[in-house]
Amino acid sequence: MSAAPRAPEPLERHEVTIRYLEQTSPRAQTPLPRPGRALALMRAEKPHPDFYRFLFNGVGEPHRWISRRYMNDEALRKHTDDPQTYIYVLYAEGSPAGFGEIDARKDGEAAIKFFGLFPHMQGQRLGRWFFREITELAWQLRRGRVIIETCTLDNPRALQLYQREGFTIYDQAKGLIEWRG
Repeated sequence: MSAAPRAPEPLERHEVTIRYLEQTSPRAQTPLPRPGRALALMRAEKPHPDFYRFLFNGVGEPHRWISRRYMNDEALRKHTDDPQTYIYVLYAEGSPAGFGEIDARKDGEAAIKFFGLFPHMQGQRLGRWFFREITELAWQLRRGRVIIETCTLDNPRALQLYQREGFTIYDQAKGLIEWRG
């Protein structure tokens, strides 16, 4: 009798600090001007796992996002096909520029689970506008509060952006990311 195959050893291990942020009411603010380029923000309903992985890995790989990276197709489809999972894709000049995912499965909150731009789209004045759009979409779900988390491997400007947009830290924790590539 042979032993069960072992999961591959992580190529990298990263100790991180995770910060949990919340916004407890929609923020009254001056609208941001729409960036001066051809943009579209569209909901991807029941995206194919390959497309979702393209978004998730394209935005998250530099930051070592792992929570959806190693899911098999069936588990990923179960998650992305859930009517309380909202996946939005930002397009610039017709090509994907970033994505945001809102999880509304828990009563009382809408969680912005993932948010970001592809590396080649960063620094083009899209992030704040896009984040404000995603936050507004989360508030439209009327859940009581909107939450988001970030860790020390994320873009260093992420925490600053979230706080500038009215999110406050309500907790933090230590974590370990095991990256298998």
